[in-house]
Amino acid sequence: MSKLEVCRLFKINRQTLYNWLSSESLTPKKVARRQRKLNKEELAAHVMKYPDMLLRERALHFGVRVNAIWVALKVLGITKKNDALR
Repeated sequence: MSKLEVCRLFKINRQTLYNWLSSESLTPKKVARRQRKLNKEELAAHVMKYPDMLLRERALHFGVRVNAIWVALKVLGITKKNDALR
């Protein structure tokens, strides 16, 4: 079986196959936790302090995109009409 056929069979890119073939070991490597740009504890405190602030204003304050704020708030369980914040 050729390398091209293997790539088609497993639906992978040729470069991925070549990377695997040149690798000494294919065992999974533990990746260190990466540093996030948005600290969720700081965001939660900011929401408590300024509950009426818009997403775009929070994004500007934290230096991230609006979607990052929206996703983080969703993960924290904070919604726009969250009575627990008032």
